[in-house]
Amino acid sequence: MPLFSLFAVYFIIWWVTLFAVLPFGLRTQAEENDVVPGTVESAPARFRGGRVVLITTVAAAVIHFGWYLLSVKFGFGIDAIPQLYPKFD
Repeated sequence: MPLFSLFAVYFIIWWVTLFAVLPFGLRTQAEENDVVPGTVESAPARFRGGRVVLITTVAAAVIHFGWYLLSVKFGFGIDAIPQLYPKFD
């Protein structure tokens, strides 16, 4: 598999993982009882962007490595998924 394709798959996995990781450990301004005027109560009290990026990068690397092993090394593809509906020929 070309290096660019590996990077493209990792990039997609990273972005999907980012949106899954964003709410982890989030404390809103309403929970902290410190709502800044002009913001919504659900805004983060303290956004930790570096922590989110680090967790996302590590999680995406683990998921990407698992995908790489299954698809490239072991040869599992979309055809390996069992067919859940009958074929009408």
